[in-house]
Amino acid sequence: MMAAPIESLLNEICESEDPIEELKSLRTAVLATPVSGLRQAVSGARLEIIFGLLNTNDKEQIEVCVEILSRVLQALEPIQLAQNYKTALQSGLNHPNDSVKLLALTQMGRVAGHADGVTQMLNSAEILRDVIQCISVERIAVAKEAIAALSKLSNTKAGLDALFRSDLLNKLKDVMLTNDIIRYRVYELIVEVSTVSPVSLGYCANSGLISQMLEELTGDDVLVRATAIEMVTSLAQSQHGRQYLAQQGIIDKISNMIIAAESDPFSSLYLPGLVKFFGSLAIMDSPQQVCEKYPVFLEVVFSMAINLDPTLTPVALDTLGVLGRTVEGKQVLQKTGEKFTSVLKRMSKVAADGATELRVRCLEALAQLLTLPAIGCQSWAQQLMMDTPGFVEWVMDRSVGTGKEAKDCKFELVGALLSSSSIQEIFGAHNYLKLKTYLNEGPYYVNAVSSVTTEGAD
Repeated sequence: MMAAPIESLLNEICESEDPIEELKSLRTAVLATPVSGLRQAVSGARLEIIFGLLNTNDKEQIEVCVEILSRVLQALEPIQLAQNYKTALQSGLNHPNDSVKLLALTQMGRVAGHADGVTQMLNSAEILRDVIQCISVERIAVAKEAIAALSKLSNTKAGLDALFRSDLLNKLKDVMLTNDIIRYRVYELIVEVSTVSPVSLGYCANSGLISQMLEELTGDDVLVRATAIEMVTSLAQSQHGRQYLAQQGIIDKISNMIIAAESDPFSSLYLPGLVKFFGSLAIMDSPQQVCEKYPVFLEVVFSMAINLDPTLTPVALDTLGVLGRTVEGKQVLQKTGEKFTSVLKRMSKVAADGATELRVRCLEALAQLLTLPAIGCQSWAQQLMMDTPGFVEWVMDRSVGTGKEAKDCKFELVGALLSSSSIQEIFGAHNYLKLKTYLNEGPYYVNAVSSVTTEGAD
C-alpha cells in the first residue's frame, strides 16, 4: 500500500537540489509503514539515492538519512544486504560521522549472524579490515558494535580462520597499538570469542593475544592491571576458560598478587578486582575447594571487612554475601570460627552506624550469612541480630528486598530463628509473634492495602 508513496518520494528526492523536506516526508512514510509492508516497498527501490545523500557535511540531512536507512534496511534479509549493499555499507564504515558508522556496523552485525551472510563478508577482507578499524573509534558505542559484529563472525570456523589465521590478525594487532583503551577493547573481543567454546579459545590462545593480556596482570601500571583483572574474570566465566587459566598458572599468580598487595601502597586500585575474581571462582566451582586451596582469599576478605576502607569494604561485604548464598559457602565461613564471628560482629556495628550505602550492603550480606539454620539457631547470632539496629525490622519489612531470592532468603532466616528455643527470650514476645505471623503468611505474602470510601461523606 505504501510502496507507491515511497517510490514517488524517492523520485522527488532524486530530482531535488536541496531534498531535506522530501527526506523528512520519506522518513515519516517509512516510520508509518510496518516492516512487512516496507519489505515490498523497498525490494526494487533505489536506496543508493539515500546512501548517496550521506555524503554531505549537513548534519541534519545525515541524521534523517540514517533514520530512514535504519528502518528500511531492517526490513531486508541479511543476505540481501550482503549482496546488494556491500559497497554502500563499506562506505558507511569509513564515514566521518559516527551515527553513519553505527548504522553500517549494526547491519554488518546482522550479516555476520547469518550463515550465507558470513560467506559474503569473508569474501571481502577489506570490509573486515574496516570493521576492525572501527574498534579504534573514540566513541564507545561504535567500538561496541564493531566488537559485537566480529564476535558474531567468530561463531563459525570460517570466521575464526579469517580473523586469526590471515592478515586480519595483524590488523587487530596494529589497532591495539593506538593506546591502552583501544588495546583493552581488542582484549574484550578476544575474551568474548574465547568464552564461546574450547575451540574458539584455542584460536585466541594461538594468536598470542591471551598470553599478552595475561602478562598485563603484573604490569607496572596499576590501572592497566586493574583492567586486566576484569578481563581475566570474564574469561573465567566459562569452564574451559577456568581450565585454561589453571593450566597457565594464572589462578596461582592471582593468589600471589593478593599476598604481594599487602606491601603495595597502590593495591586498593586493583585488590577489589582480585577478590572479585576469587569470589566468582568460588561460586562457579566450589567455595570449599577455592577457599582451601587459596586461603589468602578469605583472609583478605575478612581483613577488608574489618578495616573499614571506602573502596575495599564494599567489595568484601558483597563477596561475603555471595559466599553466604550457598550452604557450602556458609559452612566454609563457619569453619574459620572466631575469625568469622569477629567479622559478623564488625558487620553488625557497620549496619548500625556506618554510611548509608555500607549499611544496606551489610544488612544484605548479613541476611545471606545468617540464613543457615546452624547459624540462625545460635543464641550468639540471634543476639547479634538484636544488637544490630534496624536488622529485625529489615527482616520483617516486606517492602524491602523484593526480588524472589531476597524473599526466599528472609523466609529461610525466619524459619531458622523460630526453630530455636532461645529466640523468644532474646527477641522478646512482641518480635516473636511477628516472626510467627511472617512464617505463617509465607515468603511471597503481599500486604493488602484497603481503601474504604464512605458514601455521602464530604
